[in-house]
Amino acid sequence: MSGVAVRKIEKNYSFLIHFTKCVLILESTYRHQATIDDEVVSMEILDTAGQEDAIQKEGHVRWGEGFVLVYDITDRGSFEEVLPLKNLLDEVKKPKNVTLILVGNKADLDHSRQVSTEEGEKLATELACAFYECSACTGEGNIMEAFYELCREVRRRKMVQGKTRRRSSTTHVKQAINKMLTKISS
Repeated sequence: MSGVAVRKIEKNYSFLIHFTKCVLILESTYRHQATIDDEVVSMEILDTAGQEDAIQKEGHVRWGEGFVLVYDITDRGSFEEVLPLKNLLDEVKKPKNVTLILVGNKADLDHSRQVSTEEGEKLATELACAFYECSACTGEGNIMEAFYELCREVRRRKMVQGKTRRRSSTTHVKQAINKMLTKISS
């Protein structure tokens, strides 16, 4: 996504462009707060457009909790970069599942389309994520809902991970008590 697109999104949707450790979208950082489902969310979005340095990309991946993978519907090459980027996310964030959404940008340029909506939907299904098409230039599509859905998914995953950790620590406590009781009864 170009810097122009990010600025257009920020201009048109400045109230939703920012997640605290929540989104890696494309090196500019944007901050904002929004209320999503009656909860105030501090957002910080890192614009990484055009970065080719693998070490830098890896550092950004470690930083993020949720990711917006954006491709240009008028550029098949950008679409083909999505899967390798998802593989990088999986490699760096393992063993965690990566929270992401897929966005096809430049929906206003349908006459120059190289990637069909169906291809985007199919890829999103393969990646097990939500899919949106929009235009950062005209505001077409539901950009706000895409970011909100990502934030909701990050929240859900944190809740599930929190429950898993609690169960895990409870299991450890039970095991420790059982060991102590076994030693006492021996």
